[in-house]
This record gives sequence, C-alpha cells and structure tokens, in this order.
Amino acid sequence: MLNRTAILATLSLAGLFVAAPAASAALVTHCVGTGGAVTVPNDLYVPAGESCELTGTIVTGNVSVAAGGNLVVTGGTFSGDVRIAGNGYFDASNTDITGPVVLAAGGYGVFLSDATSGALTVRPKGTTTIDSFLYTEDSTITGTVNVQAGEVQVDRTSIEGNLSSTGTYYTDVHDSFVDGTLSVLNSATGSVVCGSSVHGKATFAGNVGGIQLGPNGALDSCASGGFWGRDLSVTSTTGAVTIDDNIVDGVLTATGNSPAAQIAPNNRVRRGIVTDPAPANARAATAARAAAPASREENTAKAGARRTEAVQEARVAGPADL
Repeated sequence: MLNRTAILATLSLAGLFVAAPAASAALVTHCVGTGGAVTVPNDLYVPAGESCELTGTIVTGNVSVAAGGNLVVTGGTFSGDVRIAGNGYFDASNTDITGPVVLAAGGYGVFLSDATSGALTVRPKGTTTIDSFLYTEDSTITGTVNVQAGEVQVDRTSIEGNLSSTGTYYTDVHDSFVDGTLSVLNSATGSVVCGSSVHGKATFAGNVGGIQLGPNGALDSCASGGFWGRDLSVTSTTGAVTIDDNIVDGVLTATGNSPAAQIAPNNRVRRGIVTDPAPANARAATAARAAAPASREENTAKAGARRTEAVQEARVAGPADL
C-alpha cells in the first residue's frame, strides 16, 4: 500500500507567491513557493521547473503546471481544470477539484489523498523517457479514469464512472468502488484487484505478469476478493491468473491464459464459468506463479521523492508576500 511516511511528510516551508494584478480577469496568477488561505480570482500557473505549495487556497479558474514544475496542495478548492505538463507533478490532499485532472505525455505523476476530483486522465508515454504514475487513496473521482502509461494504484477510492487502463506498467485496485466498467489491457506486470466492487463489465486482456483477483496470489498481499456486478473476463494473460473468493453476478470467462487460470472453488459465479482445459502439469503453473513480479508496496516511493524535491525548492524561494 502507499508509503504514508514517505509521501505525507509534514511540510514547513517558506516561499514566494506572485500574483498577477487584479485589473483583468484574464490575467494569470503565477505561484513560486508557498501560499495560504487566500482566493485566487483567476487561473493559477506554476512556471516550468518551479515548485508551489498551497494550504487552504481557493482557485476560481484553471490550474496549469508547466514542464518540470511541482504543485503540492493541502485543504484547497479548485473550481476548474488541473493540467500537468511533461515531467510535472501534482499532489493534492484534502482538496476538492471540480474539473478534470490531466497528466500530459511524460508527466511525472499525480497523487490524490482524501481528495475529490473530476475525470482523471494520464496520456500515453509516447516517445518520452518518463514513466508516469497515478496514485489515489481515500478519494472520490466524479468522472471516468483513463490511464495509458506508468503505474496505477487505486486504494479506498470511489470512481463514479469507468476505469480504463491500457499499456500501463501495472494497475492495482484495493478496497475501492467502480460504478462503471473496469478494463485492464496490455499491462506490463499485470493487475491486482482485492476487496473491491465493480458494477459494470470487467475485462482483463493481453496482460503480462499475471492477474490476481482476490487473495492467495503471487502479486500482492490481499485480504479478500471482490464483487463483480456483470461479466468478468480474463483472457490472453502471460503469467499466473488466480481468481479467489469473488462473487461474479454474470459469466466468468478465463481462456487463452498461459498457464491456465487457477479458479478457487470458493468463488460464487451466478451465470457459469468458461475456461480452457486444466493444465496437464500442475508444477508448471506453480513455477509460473513463483516467477511473477514482487509486491508493489515500495513502488510509490518515487511520489515521496518528488514531494521532498518540491519542498526543498519552495524553501529556497524565500518568504511569502501575500
């Protein structure tokens, strides 16, 4: 799970918050350093390579983080969109974001904790060299989540739309709720879903490294299975597939996986199971599970590293003049 010690360190900062004159609503407020409980009556902009840390700040316009910039906000209210450019980082705790959050190709990452946001989008990596990430915990997403790069970790989060993952490094969902469909396609190291509820159709296809739905799998620790409100399909997976302690209110399809999926007898499937013939050599399946990727528990450390970098840069900026 998320490394709270690393990424929720106490901030004690000084900085510079530079506001554009209030003569025109079209002007943009630039933020370098720290800002407090004030209202920004227009758009907010974090310049390229700079860091901004906000506490209790209200932004009535849109928010932009330029290339290489960092924005860390606690207890804020953003009425518009949040857009993060390449190598940019956005970190929001106890914050309400009305509009969508979009991480551009090659963006460093987005971390939400106890936050509410509109739709979340992570663009494909493309030709960039940076592997993005999206981490959420104890949050609510009022739109869809569409991720096409990097690491995806969704913990104790409610998603009111669909969750779509294509070409990520991994996509893991723990103790969360998805009101729409769930799709995980072509993940490089697979996917884990534990203790979660998905009301729409769920599709896992073309993934490498295995799929773990419920406990007793090789990818991650997990206390319980989940509820699947429609059909559940796990196909064309390279690596162990384990399906344990789940309720499927539809058809469970597990075909074309290598090795064949391991479906525990404690699953409750309402409308039947479609599988390949059982593997001839049980030892081969066991060996494949042992070779699967290790736990994801330490993978969120890079969020903490970027937060620390942003804090240090904000301190160098000097005292705020609000």
